[in-house]
Amino acid sequence: MFEEYLLHLVYGYYPYLAGTVFLLGSLFRYDHGQYTWKTGSSQMLSSKHMRLASNLFHIGILIIFFGHLFGLLTPHWVYGPFLSAGHKQLLAIVIGGFAGVLCVIGGAMLLWRRLFNPRVRASSSLMDNAIIFLLLLQACLGLVTIFFSYGHLDGTMMLTLANWAQAIVLFSGDAANYLNDAPIIFKLHIFLGLTIILLFPFTRLVHVWSIPLGYLGRNYQIVRRRG
Repeated sequence: MFEEYLLHLVYGYYPYLAGTVFLLGSLFRYDHGQYTWKTGSSQMLSSKHMRLASNLFHIGILIIFFGHLFGLLTPHWVYGPFLSAGHKQLLAIVIGGFAGVLCVIGGAMLLWRRLFNPRVRASSSLMDNAIIFLLLLQACLGLVTIFFSYGHLDGTMMLTLANWAQAIVLFSGDAANYLNDAPIIFKLHIFLGLTIILLFPFTRLVHVWSIPLGYLGRNYQIVRRRG
């Protein structure tokens, strides 16, 4: 009885709490704390390995984000006529595994800088270190789920997770039931993902809202040396 209650609390109600805090918290911070709306880059303090670490981390996490977004929220009937659930599962394993490795390597390098570079550590807040650690842990959990996914190459587990995500988005009251028999590693991965979403407005991650699309059509700056 308690396990069923916990299942519905974490995977039926917690997603809506996390989503509400994510949206309202981001809006409130943008409205009342625009001076804190920044990446807080530490590259000026120490540039050693920064570009490599940042590129690996961001490339990996962007692939993972969009892979999860479209992979989980696209109904099976959309891709079913030309891509079986099993082949989609295998595709997710290959692409997700590659992106996960990039994210883990880059994230570990960034966390190492935050913890062991004196200048960077002095400028880092507790939340800065915590969110990098959580993102790194989430990427590691994602890589672990790949080994469990090999036992479901028919795509059943992928469809189960997709059904849960789509049920949450469509406000279906029985969403948590889809995860009844899901392995604990997938449940931990989902829970940590929701927790990161919950913490999002209170971290430097808010800068992802400010995608600089204006730079794509911006004229070049002309810089002249003083005579």
